[in-house]
Amino acid sequence: MSSSSTGSRGETVPTVPSAAGVADHVEDVDVSGLLDRGRTLATPVLRAAVDRLAPPMDTVAAYHFGWIDAEGRPSAGDGGKAVRPALALLSAEAAGAAPEVGIPGAVAVELVHNFSLLHDDLMDGDEQRRHRDTVWKVHGPAQAILVGDALFALANEILLELDTVEAGRATRRLTIASRKLIDGQAQDISYEHRERVTVEECLEMEGNKTGALLACAVSIGAVLGGADERTADALERYGYHLGLAFQAVDDLLGIWGDPDATGKQTWSDLRQRKKSLPVVAALSAEGEAAEKLGELLAADAKSTDFENFSEEEFAARAALIEEAGGRAWTAEEARRQHRIAVEALDSVDMPDKVRRQLVALADFVVVRKR
Repeated sequence: MSSSSTGSRGETVPTVPSAAGVADHVEDVDVSGLLDRGRTLATPVLRAAVDRLAPPMDTVAAYHFGWIDAEGRPSAGDGGKAVRPALALLSAEAAGAAPEVGIPGAVAVELVHNFSLLHDDLMDGDEQRRHRDTVWKVHGPAQAILVGDALFALANEILLELDTVEAGRATRRLTIASRKLIDGQAQDISYEHRERVTVEECLEMEGNKTGALLACAVSIGAVLGGADERTADALERYGYHLGLAFQAVDDLLGIWGDPDATGKQTWSDLRQRKKSLPVVAALSAEGEAAEKLGELLAADAKSTDFENFSEEEFAARAALIEEAGGRAWTAEEARRQHRIAVEALDSVDMPDKVRRQLVALADFVVVRKR
């Protein structure tokens, strides 16, 4: 499997090859089918949940999910990769339950994920998501905040309506994951204003921001299916390290990704001064490139003209990150976290088919362009 591909800017766009040997065991798994199943089973329940919202929040949420366009007309917009719903359904099967048992968990996790996206887009000033204008750009910042809050509340409502012991356990895991997600976002914002962030701090932030909710997604279905805490914890470990691998790839795409694939601006993370893994790893290295990068980023933090930087200026910073080793280090970290995630499944007694599917989804996460 190739470790790179050529993007529309004529440069190399990173993809991260799977851990050695993994693909040999999962080549018979239809990952697209798993993602489609998660989307197909979760979407009707997700739509019903959104319909509970008072106007205009129901319409704003529908726009965010890609169900309607900015004028309110039905749309077949890109609703995202649906990795979390797919994991929640597989999680139920890992516990020996039917995949449908995981649907409330899949919907709850998807609601929390989209709550975070609505708020993140506003805080980061992102004007595009999934090739469309973001909610705050179309409907205003107030609606983005309110709809995000409403989705968060709905997530807990969906689970607690089950009124079972398992639902209580699932809600506790979702609440903890949500708090960690918010912790991670707060850390991410604070790091933008610091000249230096350690690799350890960056990994902690990304574990909170991305790993916690993926960990919840891959345990919540099992909990709803009656799994014990040991099984749920092992699945959470898989999901947590899968989240770190997922975020490492996102960090690569946030600098070098093809905008036609990602739906975001060129050099999007550099434009936001994000201390992502490639940047932090490059700054922690030794050598002339790391030193020059540090000087440039320190000057950027004080610049009053940063928003008017040219493509060439951002490209120069990306080149220094690569020269200092930040790009290669992050790609290897994605592979390392992938291996740890897959190894966490060894302690879980589950059907072989489900195990292969979870491994295949892990492989998919680190080999993607968006």
